[in-house]
Amino acid sequence: MRISINGSATMVFPSVPNALADLKATKAEGFDGYWLAQVGLGDALTVFAAAGDDIGGMEVGTAVIPTFPRHPTALASQALTTQAAIDGRLILGIGLSHQPAVEGTWKMKWDRPIRHMTEYLDVLLPLLEAGQVNATGEFWSAEMAGGRPTETVPSVMLAALGPQMLDIAGRRTDGTILWLVGPRTIAEHIAPRLNEAAAAADRPAPRVVCSLPVCVTDDEAGARALIGQFLDGYQDLPSYRAMLDREGAEGPADVAIVGTEAQVHEALAGLHAAGTTDFSGLPMSLDPEVVARTRACLVDWSKKA
Repeated sequence: MRISINGSATMVFPSVPNALADLKATKAEGFDGYWLAQVGLGDALTVFAAAGDDIGGMEVGTAVIPTFPRHPTALASQALTTQAAIDGRLILGIGLSHQPAVEGTWKMKWDRPIRHMTEYLDVLLPLLEAGQVNATGEFWSAEMAGGRPTETVPSVMLAALGPQMLDIAGRRTDGTILWLVGPRTIAEHIAPRLNEAAAAADRPAPRVVCSLPVCVTDDEAGARALIGQFLDGYQDLPSYRAMLDREGAEGPADVAIVGTEAQVHEALAGLHAAGTTDFSGLPMSLDPEVVARTRACLVDWSKKA
């Protein structure tokens, strides 16, 4: 199981210097990868392009870019340019986002999200793979051809939780990127459905990227309380609520990985056994020493695994 850092906290109040410094530190510490969410007015792909050679062969990925506000032709151009700038180490993670954001923030219509994603991929994938597309849909259409800045095709993955999205992810992409999904749900729902879809489409075994808050501490109760405050509201979004219910969890703090080094290593082993191929930890603490201890623990597990 690959171990990466989820650096999305640097994008909440976007700071390109902070994100670049965190990315460079992650590479120096020996992690397998680095992930950034697309939040607020910071742009994850631009951060990766700005990093350039500092990535140094480490894998980087977006977790995730919402599809509604960005036309697939525009995303293909930006992803290919970023891929060229970082020498082919990009995972392009995309997702639908959520109905409150689509309708409340972007003032767009949340309508037939499965068709929306299918048509999005109909435009995006041919452009990434061949530099040309001719697709006509109800939501997304494009007819174009152009030179690409790189011939190295970015890996594409979906934020997929429900059965239909998992089927699309398995049939058409390299896997799924999860947030706040625990080991029971991965073992009983995510991994079986995803792997079955990939096998039916004669595709390679898909990746399951599990991202969770993680905190190595001797004060488990205090850490979980803080995580619950930070992430309050996620439990009210239907897609996350469904996954938390499957896990038997009330809220985000209940699926976070919190405890001593031994407890965290045990939790990571459990995720691996459940079918997780990649763990992307988001160290969550206001204490820099706790964050450093957490990152060291994650690296240590990857070396022992």
